[in-house]
Amino acid sequence: MHISEGVLGAPVLVAGAALTAAGVAVGLRKTEYEKLPEVAVLASVFFVASLIHVPVGPSAVHLVLNGVCGLLLGWAAFPAILVGLTLQALLFQFGGLTTLGVNTFNMAFPAVIFYYICRKGARSRARYLRLLAEFSAGAGVVLASGLLVALSLMATGESFHTAARLIVLAQVPVMFVEGILTVFIMEFIRKVRPN
Repeated sequence: MHISEGVLGAPVLVAGAALTAAGVAVGLRKTEYEKLPEVAVLASVFFVASLIHVPVGPSAVHLVLNGVCGLLLGWAAFPAILVGLTLQALLFQFGGLTTLGVNTFNMAFPAVIFYYICRKGARSRARYLRLLAEFSAGAGVVLASGLLVALSLMATGESFHTAARLIVLAQVPVMFVEGILTVFIMEFIRKVRPN
Protein backbone atom coordinates (compact mmCIF):
# COMPACT_ATOMS: atom_id res chain seq x y z
CA MET A 1 0.00 0.00 0.00
CA HIS A 2 2.89 2.34 -0.65
CA ILE A 3 2.06 5.41 -2.67
CA SER A 4 4.93 6.10 -5.06
CA GLU A 5 6.75 9.34 -5.77
CA GLY A 6 5.12 11.78 -8.18
CA VAL A 7 1.56 10.50 -7.71
CA LEU A 8 0.13 12.78 -5.03
CA GLY A 9 -0.49 16.50 -5.22
CA ALA A 10 1.36 18.99 -3.02
CA PRO A 11 -1.57 19.67 -0.63
CA VAL A 12 -1.93 15.94 0.15
CA LEU A 13 1.85 15.58 0.65
CA VAL A 14 2.02 18.58 2.98
CA ALA A 15 -1.02 17.45 4.99
CA GLY A 16 0.42 13.93 5.31
CA ALA A 17 3.80 15.22 6.43
CA ALA A 18 2.23 17.54 9.01
CA LEU A 19 -0.05 14.85 10.43
CA THR A 20 2.81 12.36 10.59
CA ALA A 21 5.09 14.89 12.32
CA ALA A 22 2.39 15.47 14.93
CA GLY A 23 1.84 11.72 15.39
CA VAL A 24 5.56 11.02 15.74
CA ALA A 25 5.92 13.86 18.25
CA VAL A 26 3.07 12.47 20.36
CA GLY A 27 4.44 8.94 20.00
CA LEU A 28 7.94 9.94 21.12
CA ARG A 29 6.58 11.96 24.03
CA LYS A 30 4.45 9.05 25.24
CA THR A 31 7.16 6.39 24.79
CA GLU A 32 9.01 5.48 27.96
CA TYR A 33 12.74 4.89 27.68
CA GLU A 34 12.38 1.26 28.79
CA LYS A 35 9.97 0.60 25.90
CA LEU A 36 12.43 1.67 23.15
CA PRO A 37 13.72 -1.88 22.49
CA GLU A 38 10.13 -3.04 21.96
CA VAL A 39 9.54 -0.15 19.53
CA ALA A 40 12.73 -1.08 17.65
CA VAL A 41 11.77 -4.76 17.41
CA LEU A 42 8.29 -3.94 16.13
CA ALA A 43 9.75 -1.47 13.60
CA SER A 44 11.91 -4.31 12.27
CA VAL A 45 8.94 -6.73 12.25
CA PHE A 46 6.92 -4.16 10.28
CA PHE A 47 9.86 -3.69 7.88
CA VAL A 48 10.38 -7.41 7.23
CA ALA A 49 6.68 -8.33 7.02
CA SER A 50 6.12 -5.68 4.36
CA LEU A 51 8.80 -7.24 2.15
CA ILE A 52 6.77 -10.43 1.59
CA HIS A 53 4.70 -9.68 -1.54
CA VAL A 54 1.88 -11.92 -2.79
CA PRO A 55 0.63 -11.41 -6.36
CA VAL A 56 -3.08 -10.58 -6.63
CA GLY A 57 -4.16 -10.05 -10.22
CA PRO A 58 -2.08 -7.34 -11.89
CA SER A 59 -0.86 -6.02 -8.56
CA ALA A 60 0.63 -7.41 -5.37
CA VAL A 61 -0.31 -7.21 -1.71
CA HIS A 62 1.85 -7.71 1.32
CA LEU A 63 1.61 -8.21 5.04
CA VAL A 64 1.74 -5.06 7.13
CA LEU A 65 1.30 -6.10 10.78
CA ASN A 66 0.49 -2.54 11.78
CA GLY A 67 -2.36 -3.98 13.86
CA VAL A 68 0.21 -5.76 16.03
CA CYS A 69 2.25 -2.54 16.22
CA GLY A 70 -0.85 -0.63 17.27
CA LEU A 71 -1.94 -3.12 19.93
CA LEU A 72 1.52 -3.33 21.49
CA LEU A 73 2.74 0.24 21.06
CA GLY A 74 -0.21 2.63 20.91
CA TRP A 75 1.09 6.04 19.84
CA ALA A 76 4.64 4.68 19.57
CA ALA A 77 3.44 2.95 16.38
CA PHE A 78 4.03 6.28 14.59
CA PRO A 79 7.82 6.36 15.08
CA ALA A 80 8.11 2.58 14.59
CA ILE A 81 6.24 2.64 11.28
CA LEU A 82 8.11 5.78 10.18
CA VAL A 83 11.44 3.99 10.68
CA GLY A 84 10.23 0.90 8.81
CA LEU A 85 8.90 2.92 5.87
CA THR A 86 12.02 5.09 5.73
CA LEU A 87 14.21 2.00 5.45
CA GLN A 88 11.95 0.54 2.76
CA ALA A 89 12.08 3.78 0.77
CA LEU A 90 15.87 4.08 1.04
CA LEU A 91 16.81 0.43 0.55
CA PHE A 92 14.14 -0.89 -1.82
CA GLN A 93 12.50 2.22 -3.32
CA PHE A 94 9.07 1.25 -1.93
CA GLY A 95 7.05 4.43 -1.70
CA GLY A 96 9.42 7.37 -1.60
CA LEU A 97 10.80 10.12 0.57
CA THR A 98 8.31 12.77 -0.55
CA THR A 99 5.39 10.42 0.17
CA LEU A 100 6.85 9.20 3.46
CA GLY A 101 4.53 11.44 5.51
CA VAL A 102 1.37 10.27 3.75
CA ASN A 103 2.41 6.60 3.76
CA THR A 104 3.32 6.73 7.46
CA PHE A 105 0.06 8.41 8.41
CA ASN A 106 -1.96 5.92 6.34
CA MET A 107 -0.34 3.00 8.21
CA ALA A 108 0.15 4.43 11.72
CA PHE A 109 -3.05 6.40 12.33
CA PRO A 110 -5.33 3.33 11.98
CA ALA A 111 -2.94 1.42 14.28
CA VAL A 112 -3.44 4.06 16.97
CA ILE A 113 -7.22 4.18 16.45
CA PHE A 114 -7.55 0.41 16.79
CA TYR A 115 -5.28 0.48 19.81
CA TYR A 116 -7.94 2.54 21.57
CA ILE A 117 -10.82 0.47 20.17
CA CYS A 118 -9.38 -2.98 20.90
CA ARG A 119 -6.85 -2.66 23.74
CA LYS A 120 -9.24 -3.56 26.58
CA GLY A 121 -10.61 -6.53 24.69
CA ALA A 122 -7.10 -7.70 23.74
CA ARG A 123 -6.13 -7.71 27.43
CA SER A 124 -9.28 -9.47 28.57
CA ARG A 125 -9.17 -12.78 30.42
CA ALA A 126 -12.23 -13.90 28.46
CA ARG A 127 -10.65 -15.85 25.60
CA TYR A 128 -13.35 -15.23 22.95
CA LEU A 129 -13.45 -11.51 23.64
CA ARG A 130 -9.66 -11.35 23.47
CA LEU A 131 -9.48 -13.29 20.18
CA LEU A 132 -12.21 -11.13 18.67
CA ALA A 133 -10.43 -7.93 19.69
CA GLU A 134 -7.10 -9.16 18.31
CA PHE A 135 -8.65 -10.26 15.01
CA SER A 136 -10.58 -6.98 14.74
CA ALA A 137 -7.41 -4.97 15.30
CA GLY A 138 -5.46 -6.88 12.65
CA ALA A 139 -8.20 -6.85 10.02
CA GLY A 140 -9.59 -3.40 10.84
CA VAL A 141 -6.25 -1.65 10.61
CA VAL A 142 -5.64 -3.06 7.11
CA LEU A 143 -9.09 -1.95 5.95
CA ALA A 144 -8.66 1.51 7.47
CA SER A 145 -5.18 1.85 5.95
CA GLY A 146 -6.54 0.86 2.54
CA LEU A 147 -9.31 3.41 2.87
CA LEU A 148 -6.81 6.14 3.81
CA VAL A 149 -4.64 5.25 0.80
CA ALA A 150 -7.73 5.43 -1.41
CA LEU A 151 -8.70 8.77 0.14
CA SER A 152 -5.19 10.12 -0.46
CA LEU A 153 -5.40 9.15 -4.11
CA MET A 154 -8.92 10.51 -4.53
CA ALA A 155 -7.89 13.82 -2.93
CA THR A 156 -5.22 14.16 -5.62
CA GLY A 157 -7.54 13.89 -8.59
CA GLU A 158 -10.46 12.20 -10.27
CA SER A 159 -8.16 10.10 -12.45
CA PHE A 160 -7.26 7.99 -9.39
CA HIS A 161 -10.80 7.00 -8.39
CA THR A 162 -10.65 3.60 -10.12
CA ALA A 163 -7.22 2.84 -8.68
CA ALA A 164 -8.49 3.82 -5.23
CA ARG A 165 -11.36 1.32 -5.47
CA LEU A 166 -9.02 -1.44 -6.65
CA ILE A 167 -6.63 -0.80 -3.76
CA VAL A 168 -9.41 -1.24 -1.22
CA LEU A 169 -10.66 -4.43 -2.93
CA ALA A 170 -7.14 -5.88 -3.04
CA GLN A 171 -6.87 -5.45 0.73
CA VAL A 172 -9.90 -7.66 1.50
CA PRO A 173 -7.98 -10.97 1.46
CA VAL A 174 -5.10 -9.35 3.33
CA MET A 175 -7.53 -8.23 6.07
CA PHE A 176 -8.41 -11.80 6.95
CA VAL A 177 -4.81 -13.01 6.83
CA GLU A 178 -3.66 -10.08 8.97
CA GLY A 179 -6.48 -10.68 11.44
CA ILE A 180 -5.53 -14.33 11.86
CA LEU A 181 -1.80 -13.54 12.09
CA THR A 182 -2.49 -10.86 14.68
CA VAL A 183 -4.35 -13.39 16.83
CA PHE A 184 -1.50 -15.90 16.57
CA ILE A 185 1.17 -13.31 17.33
CA MET A 186 -0.68 -11.77 20.26
CA GLU A 187 -1.53 -15.15 21.76
CA PHE A 188 2.09 -16.29 21.40
CA ILE A 189 3.30 -13.13 23.11
CA ARG A 190 0.71 -13.65 25.83
CA LYS A 191 2.06 -17.17 26.49
CA VAL A 192 5.75 -16.30 26.53
CA ARG A 193 5.40 -12.92 28.24
CA PRO A 194 2.15 -12.81 30.20
CA ASN A 195 2.79 -9.41 31.80
